[in-house]
Amino acid sequence: MQNYTKNWKTNTALFLTSQTLSLLGTMIVQYAIMWHLVLETGSGRMMTLYIIVGVLPTFFSSIFGGVLADRYNKKWLINLSDGTVGLVSLLFAMFLFSGHQSIALLLVAAGLRALGQGVQQPTVNALVPTIVPEDKLLKINGLNSSIQSMIYIVSPVVAASLMAVVPLWSLFLVDVVTALGAIAILTFLVKVPHVRSESANHYFRDLVEGLRYIRSQPYLVALIVLTVVFFVAISPAAGLSPLQITRDFGSELWRLSAIEMVWAGGMVVGGFLVGWWSFRRREVSIGLATVVMGVMICSLGFWEHFGFYLASMGLAGIAQIYNNAPTTTLVQERVPAEFLGRVMSVFTMIQAFAMPVGIMFFGPLADDISIDYLMIGSGIAIVAAGAVYLVCKK
Repeated sequence: MQNYTKNWKTNTALFLTSQTLSLLGTMIVQYAIMWHLVLETGSGRMMTLYIIVGVLPTFFSSIFGGVLADRYNKKWLINLSDGTVGLVSLLFAMFLFSGHQSIALLLVAAGLRALGQGVQQPTVNALVPTIVPEDKLLKINGLNSSIQSMIYIVSPVVAASLMAVVPLWSLFLVDVVTALGAIAILTFLVKVPHVRSESANHYFRDLVEGLRYIRSQPYLVALIVLTVVFFVAISPAAGLSPLQITRDFGSELWRLSAIEMVWAGGMVVGGFLVGWWSFRRREVSIGLATVVMGVMICSLGFWEHFGFYLASMGLAGIAQIYNNAPTTTLVQERVPAEFLGRVMSVFTMIQAFAMPVGIMFFGPLADDISIDYLMIGSGIAIVAAGAVYLVCKK
């Protein structure tokens, strides 16, 4: 493994700072585009199209992102991804400033920006073990999850505040500034050892080798199956909870804001807790957290008091981190460095694709079946998946 220097904490803090800047700019522009489309069109079909445009490019670029992460310098790949997204934001800021404000242009912007995420996400996850000691990985992954969750809370507030006082094109410039800041910190301040595969194979051959490696590891196959089931089954809670609240409790805006803040707040708390205490065996934490999440999602179909509903959301947010952080850590600990990027890209593809597929399946059902029943059914599915994983873990 790597020879870590005494200043690995400073090095890691700088790396997380760079990625926090990058994510903040990305999320601000993402909310700005989404809300602009909502305000301009008021169309549910347009929002569905926006989700597809924002997801599919990440899915397809992830296919190659893992191979690139295993072949080339991870620091420069992350910078290239950030720089590309920043350049796209600059170009579209110029288009918007010059008066070109078509809906199609914004959808193109969302799609091009999503391409970079398919390379950046698996590369970031593959880079972390090269700068963090193995016994500190879970703590750092938990801390990073807390930071990301705080960004999810802060970014919509910042985006809404800026949209109220400045034109849309200027929000794209925010992403340019944060991308430049992230690149500067990572380039000049973060020390990253270059770990790469010695393979001289074609990209597709490297991709096939990565898939063969995954297939040869039963624990990875089980983890991937659990992740697919989890992200499909959790889609009603992620996508239909606002509709459920308006039907069951009322359409007040503060209720819709409350569930987002409580969910993200639970993940913030979970990120700190998982770094302080977790089960020694990662698989136990993953399985039990999945079961707890399933119970909490299932309970969303029973509550008649909004306070209990919020409590379940908050606990589900905590449990999600006890699933996510140990999952990432388990893969980082057990997968050899030469395959880590490709393995991480598979998880990126699952996250980019499974939940939207679930929403497209459950969404139409919500017009014919009570969302309460959908929550109960999906929660039971998650509990069953977690229980099977616990029994079959190796």
